[in-house]
Amino acid sequence: MHSFLRLLSLSLVLVVGAATPHEAAAQLSAPPSADTPSAPPAVTGVVRDSAGLVMPGIVVRVVGDDGRAVAETVSSDSGEFRVDLPRAGRYQVHVALEGFEPVVRAVDLSTGDLGPLEITMAPRLSEMVVVAARRMDEALQAAPMTGAVVEGELLNDAGAFNVNRLRELVPTVQFFSTNPRNSSVSIRGLGLPFGLTNDGIDSAVGLYVDGVFYARSAAATLDLVDVDRLEVLRGPQGAGFGRNTTAGAISVVSKRPGFTREVEGEVSAGSLGFLQMKSSVNVPLGQRVATRVSFSGTSRDGLLYNTTSRSALNEMNNLGGRAQLLFAASDRFALVVAADHTRQRPQGFAQVVAGVAPTLRPANRQYAQIAADLAYAPPSFNAFDRVTDADTAHQSHQDLGGLSLTLERRVGASTLTSITAWRYWNWDPSNDRDFLGLPITTISANPSKQRQFTQEVRYVAPISRTMIFSGGVFAFAQTIDSSGRQEQGAAAARFLLAPTSAALTPGLLDGYGQVADIQSESTAGALFGQLEWQLGRRVTLIPGVRVNHDRKALDYDSQVYGGLQTVDPALIALQRSVLAPQVYSADVADTNVTGQLTARVRLHEAAHVYGTASTAVKPVGLNMNGVPADALGRPILDAATVKPERVRHVEGGIKTQPIAGTTLNLAVFNTDVHDFQANVVNAGVGVLRGYLANADLVRVRGVELDGTASVGRHLSLFGAAAWTDARYARFVDAPAPLEQTGGPQAIDISGQRLPGVPEWALSFGAEARRPVTLLSRSGELFAGGDTSYRSTFSSSATPSQYLNVPGYGLANVRAGVRWGNGWALSVWCRNVANRDYFELLSAQPGNSGLFVGMPGEPRTYGVTLRMALRPESRP
Repeated sequence: MHSFLRLLSLSLVLVVGAATPHEAAAQLSAPPSADTPSAPPAVTGVVRDSAGLVMPGIVVRVVGDDGRAVAETVSSDSGEFRVDLPRAGRYQVHVALEGFEPVVRAVDLSTGDLGPLEITMAPRLSEMVVVAARRMDEALQAAPMTGAVVEGELLNDAGAFNVNRLRELVPTVQFFSTNPRNSSVSIRGLGLPFGLTNDGIDSAVGLYVDGVFYARSAAATLDLVDVDRLEVLRGPQGAGFGRNTTAGAISVVSKRPGFTREVEGEVSAGSLGFLQMKSSVNVPLGQRVATRVSFSGTSRDGLLYNTTSRSALNEMNNLGGRAQLLFAASDRFALVVAADHTRQRPQGFAQVVAGVAPTLRPANRQYAQIAADLAYAPPSFNAFDRVTDADTAHQSHQDLGGLSLTLERRVGASTLTSITAWRYWNWDPSNDRDFLGLPITTISANPSKQRQFTQEVRYVAPISRTMIFSGGVFAFAQTIDSSGRQEQGAAAARFLLAPTSAALTPGLLDGYGQVADIQSESTAGALFGQLEWQLGRRVTLIPGVRVNHDRKALDYDSQVYGGLQTVDPALIALQRSVLAPQVYSADVADTNVTGQLTARVRLHEAAHVYGTASTAVKPVGLNMNGVPADALGRPILDAATVKPERVRHVEGGIKTQPIAGTTLNLAVFNTDVHDFQANVVNAGVGVLRGYLANADLVRVRGVELDGTASVGRHLSLFGAAAWTDARYARFVDAPAPLEQTGGPQAIDISGQRLPGVPEWALSFGAEARRPVTLLSRSGELFAGGDTSYRSTFSSSATPSQYLNVPGYGLANVRAGVRWGNGWALSVWCRNVANRDYFELLSAQPGNSGLFVGMPGEPRTYGVTLRMALRPESRP
């Protein structure tokens, strides 16, 4: 906590202290006074953003009754403006800025001057995204980069209340999860290694909520609470983000407190016992202070049935809340304090038997003979019967939350922002790691407590009329306190060992287990910045640079217990081949400098082309789940650390607006990842252990097309398609696939596809609207839907013909009525065709040839009522 206070103090000094005495005096000065009787008539006022901060440099134009401009000016550093007019009369005041909704005010100066106007500029969410990679307000369509912005309203309408469902709207986003800890978000095929999560490495995709970096991918499983919009930025973002993100970033922007009293609520109920409630309350506490409190709760019955416990598995049980306090101390300084907490208590997450692959092992070590010897049969070999007989309790309990302080200070035309945050994640799981109703692995639990501090200070400033600088500093600290326990049961020896007379010694592995204590500390710091340089009217160059330092330290201590107590070295060796004691430490650091160069050429007002070349580094990693051992059983310390990934990325594209109300964009890219961090299996020591290693080179290339269209006010369309070719360019010592178990320990898979990356991914959506009058109030009927498609993809670190997830398409529909200012009633159906599909497939531990899968959600349907109480919003 002392570290948090020190970071907070530094933020206050940097941000509050940035004001000069002259500026402070200017803030206290009164707005332009009304004209004296002898002065010409004038329109005066101040321009602010939706957070209440003043906006300098905004064009204010006054238009006469004939539609012709009479006069114009630009708002001052304090956001104030004054437009002198030739005569009294009626006028319109037009205020516009790209990416914001235009403001038009009618004024009547026939009887004298008016008081100062208060102009508030609201973002045009369908076009504008605060492009976090560049840290300045601009329309995404005008930015020289690829990305997507999904409005909060569309997220709600589409039922995309977490990142998992985001992939149905943004085809380049993939999400895989066997439980919250073992979750992976990828963009263009890059994220975390496919398989069991190792806390010692970072994701290539950064997840940010209101500018705060979330270090653990488990946050992607949480419900999105009170979201204004969600941004997906593709490609390396190191020159603009605090934490280095080599594949892209997902930025969640919450609704901020405002100075209008309002209450919003939403209730959804549907099949499978689905119930979701959301609410937000915004209350101004005076002219300078406002607060916003939000809540979300989701529950749903399980998707699987456990015949052993006679209960459902893979359910939803989520509660989350967020509170914010805004203090607009002056027209040029704002402070937001935020606190959030999310609690998940589902029974899950299990996988079910999906099939058996023949291996190269002797018949007595393959599943059919093992199951026969144990007189066992699973409840079904059809995964879509959705039944399991797992005999170990499942739970995926987690608590995630934190505190943040955001300070924003306008200094002339510049903006200084500080974000200080402290976060926690508590993970308390229980899993059946053998997925069967046999006592093979009877305990599998790896609870963890993780804490992080982050401090980011950013500065955006015009250097001249043709140059804008944006940059900052970032500091990160994290501690991980994990413990692991795994225990084998009476059937473990037959399932995991060759059936020799020694291996069949009664009680050899029954109760034999391992406990681990894992302590890790990580620190990181970075300087980053970029310069936007306008060369004439059409050409813009954007060079950027990042200096990054990472240090990670680890103490790993695992000990074994139980099982047959013996001094026979042969029996002890058999026990150690399953679980072995191991103690090692590691301390590693890496400093690197990366950069980017982007060029944009404007073809005309509605089209531009761009190109980017960049380098990036994904931080050095640690093996926190154990490492291979040498012939004497000693840990191989060189394997305790994993080299950083070094990325070379090139991209080009064109963005167009062919006709009014439409966009059409095309991007092509190539990304080379040297020393790709991959999951491998250690077949030499312990059949249950995997670890991280580096593949020499991975290459990802692709083509992306996206577009939107609005046909009048009654029809809107969006669509996106992505072709992605993600392959191991060179990986000569990869683990063998499932069907080659019992053969070579390592094989060359150069040229084969990366896991979790469909070659083709598509999404399309539409909504039609028709005005109606409902109970004497205007409203609209609407009907809409979205569909997505994923082609076949590998679900194994080394491609296996048995672990390929077949391609599938999903369609969702909705229809209803909206009225007032925020009221809506709709019915919806997800997976309309009730398509059977797998989220993923994986080999069952033990290498018997058995593989399991996680079936996707079946057809669901329900109703949603959305309510809003704000000025002029009652039904």
